[in-house]
Amino acid sequence: MSFTIYPAIDMRNGKCVRLEQGDFDKETVYGEDPFEVAKEFAEAGASWIHMVDLDGAKEGSKQNAGHVLRVANELDCRVQIGGGIRSEEDVRFYLDQGVDRVIIGSLAVRNPKLTKSLIRKFKEKIVIGLDARDGYVSTEGWLESSEVKAVDLGLALAEEGAQTFIYTDIAKDGMLSGPNVQEIVHLAKETGVDVIASGGIQGLADLQVLKQYQSQHVIGSIVGKALYSNRFSLSEALEVEES
Repeated sequence: MSFTIYPAIDMRNGKCVRLEQGDFDKETVYGEDPFEVAKEFAEAGASWIHMVDLDGAKEGSKQNAGHVLRVANELDCRVQIGGGIRSEEDVRFYLDQGVDRVIIGSLAVRNPKLTKSLIRKFKEKIVIGLDARDGYVSTEGWLESSEVKAVDLGLALAEEGAQTFIYTDIAKDGMLSGPNVQEIVHLAKETGVDVIASGGIQGLADLQVLKQYQSQHVIGSIVGKALYSNRFSLSEALEVEES
């Protein structure tokens, strides 16, 4: 089982940005053109790029699809996209146009029946994003909290055939404070499903710690602010991936 680094591109108003703990009022712009940022990642050797349509997550519909499709079709890397995906039509829109995986987040809480149908229909092409605050899933671009525990939702969707989860501890996201390794490993252990870690990566040591659990279904890490703030380079992160 390999361990994969996923450089992140979060898009808002057509730009590449990072938020702190999902707060839209705490935004830093890191690039005027998401494609150019993705191109740098691809040229550095990234095999995957993790893209998030923040406008889409907030509005409930695709807002930055053009950037996503350009990256998927013009660069030599695979793409997974989340944000604003609320229907089977949204999923097909991306998958039919070259995107490799679609991330289901809010929909998993708002419409479990449709989510289960999508998992059965598209199998490994569907990734479930479990974005948690104090262990409970948040929705609508992290603006709303649910009464659903991340592990409980993970178990229910694992039974339906979900193959990959992305676990984000919202309190860690964009804070450079280290990932919530305990919850990441707990989710992987309880569900038996592959988990990609997200939120809080501050240094290469965090990636090395997470990689120690790859035999326990922790299969990768999304890296965002640490890259943009030059805590380490993508090349250095990819060395951890390959070590």
